[in-house]
Amino acid sequence: MPSRTIGRSQGAIISEYYNRTNKLRHRKSRPSIHDLKFAARPSIRQYSLEFDPNNEAEEEKRSLLVMELQNLSSAQRDHLLQMMPVSLAEKRELRHATYVQEASVPRRGSLPCCSRTRYHIIMGFRNLWYSLLSFVYSLQPWHYSLKQISGRFGSSVLSYFLFLKTLLMFSIFLFLLSLFFIVVPQAMHPPKAMSKRPFTGMELLTGAGSFTFSVMYYGYYSNFTLNEVCVNGSRCKSTVGKLPYNMPLAYAFTVGIAVFITCIVLVYSMSCSFGESYRIGSSSGNLAHKVFCSWDFRVIQKRSVRLQHENILIQLKELLCERMQPISLLMTTWAKIQNLAVHSLMWILTLGSVMGSAILVFYISEYMHEVSKSREEHGSEILLLPLPLLVSLINLLLPYLYSLLSLWEKQDSPVLEVYIAICRNLILKMVILGVLCYHWLGRKKKYLEDQCWETFIGQELYRFVMMDFIFILLDTFFGEMVWRFILEKKRKRKPEFDIARNVLELIYGQTLTWLGFLFVPLLPAVQTLKLLLLFYIKKMSLMRNCECPSKPWRASHMSTIFITLLCFPSFLGAAIFLSYSIWSVKPSDTCGPFQTLGTISEAARVWVQELEKSNPRLLWFTWIYHYLLKNTFCIFLAAGVLMIVIYFYIEVVNGQRKIIVMLKEQIGNEGEDKRFLIQRLHLIYGKQKREENVGGESWRSPVIDSDTISEEREANP
Repeated sequence: MPSRTIGRSQGAIISEYYNRTNKLRHRKSRPSIHDLKFAARPSIRQYSLEFDPNNEAEEEKRSLLVMELQNLSSAQRDHLLQMMPVSLAEKRELRHATYVQEASVPRRGSLPCCSRTRYHIIMGFRNLWYSLLSFVYSLQPWHYSLKQISGRFGSSVLSYFLFLKTLLMFSIFLFLLSLFFIVVPQAMHPPKAMSKRPFTGMELLTGAGSFTFSVMYYGYYSNFTLNEVCVNGSRCKSTVGKLPYNMPLAYAFTVGIAVFITCIVLVYSMSCSFGESYRIGSSSGNLAHKVFCSWDFRVIQKRSVRLQHENILIQLKELLCERMQPISLLMTTWAKIQNLAVHSLMWILTLGSVMGSAILVFYISEYMHEVSKSREEHGSEILLLPLPLLVSLINLLLPYLYSLLSLWEKQDSPVLEVYIAICRNLILKMVILGVLCYHWLGRKKKYLEDQCWETFIGQELYRFVMMDFIFILLDTFFGEMVWRFILEKKRKRKPEFDIARNVLELIYGQTLTWLGFLFVPLLPAVQTLKLLLLFYIKKMSLMRNCECPSKPWRASHMSTIFITLLCFPSFLGAAIFLSYSIWSVKPSDTCGPFQTLGTISEAARVWVQELEKSNPRLLWFTWIYHYLLKNTFCIFLAAGVLMIVIYFYIEVVNGQRKIIVMLKEQIGNEGEDKRFLIQRLHLIYGKQKREENVGGESWRSPVIDSDTISEEREANP
């Protein structure tokens, strides 16, 4: 701090910190008198070390300070050097001199041989542990790629790729869960073979054909306990040496546990993201902290140094743009009215396009259902593609229309512009998915009651996922490239990365995966491959076709917004769809693990009844199922306890926020006091310097008490 060094020479500072080392050494336990030698010299702490302007005295104090630093522990030594108000070069010289003299002076008898060996072993293991941690950290997926994107395009574009990485983790979790508990057990005990169709290649696009009766879809799985020797499908005793595996129960529990764990992880991630993004005491937006404390001095490679330099540059631009005054505050009343009218018109056009698209999708889906009957007669799988093509085309073209509409709105805040675009695209995609869910469970199920309607819905969702991926590829390779050529010819610049449109594409694809997890157990595997390819394709397109945002803005809240949108409209809608399918819809009577039940949820009830009959020692489990899990009062009680815990947590957070605000105000007041004190010290120091030049008298450090400061502040407000 400047107030700590005004009117003080380097020798005075060294003297002061030499005396501090004395105090630190006094805190240590004194050695026993039997350990002292008669020839021991007197302690250097007996000498008086006052301020001396001569260089020789300063060097002597410096050497004494180095000797005292050697007697301190490494932690105390580093802390003391960090607190010294001297230049960084001086601190490095003191640290170097301390370690050099410490290495040159032999310490006989300081450590026994065994203790020294143990010390070196501990230090070796600690260095090995730190090296392993650094190696594991470098093995994180796309570690260097994310740093490269952050350095060139800022945190706003980086938030898209971090969100893609999060969705990839969700898809991998669902895939592993379904693979080990559903797919592998059923593949080891395949059902009775049916007539298989030859593979034509169209199955990769339509999901029909030879894929229909496979582990891909719901209809392939058995409705009995595996490891049982049965000829006619009736229940028999399990084979000796093998544990029975109840396939209906495993299927239902796997889906339920996957949904429950995903919900817990989403809520926890959202709460953590809210805590990091909206924390009042965070220093991420402090410009001084970013300027003086953001550089990592451990970085030595040229590539890493360049990336860190670009990253800090972009972050400084983002912070400076946040401090600029919005243009809307400078607008006149008439200009604000015109702006409001333009925004209202844009929203009317947006909602009108959404309603028109929903009506079009509904009637096309009804028409395609009639056409699908003729497909069964002619055997053409091409007739399955028009509905996914139409929905993917709407999801591709309308976001571009919304981007053109945003040009007339002229939002001065890039953050607000992205939020509005996300809101419009989200409304479009959620309305279309709602129409499709109604079509599948409300209309299609009635027409296909004598068939395996679950497999048909699974095929529809598979086609939607594949068509969405194909249109994303076409848009990336052709749309963004053509748009780059146009802007380079017309405006001599490249386009910016459309965060809103790309993020909503990810949310839409993940929603399709959650909707289809009940009917297509291997759909998360398809989504995993899709996200892996998307990362590298989008990164390549970003590096070649896009430029850094013209208005850099700090995406401090973007990850929170993305997780919130993924949790509430996307996951909540998928959970409602799955819950309705499990508890209210009757399964098909011709296929699937629940073909003999009234609803999918009855699988747990049937298993509990069988468990009660076969093993009376587990009656306590059946009691828990009947009186706790199925009891509505217990469910409401648990929900009430959860709400109370959430309420107390919110109150604690609000109290912490108030305390942080008070502490920040106190820090601001202390900063103003210190600024005033520094100004007064400068004035008095300059006055006494002038007197010294005139009268030749030496200057002594002025002492200003609190009463003088108060009087001066009242006189000079």
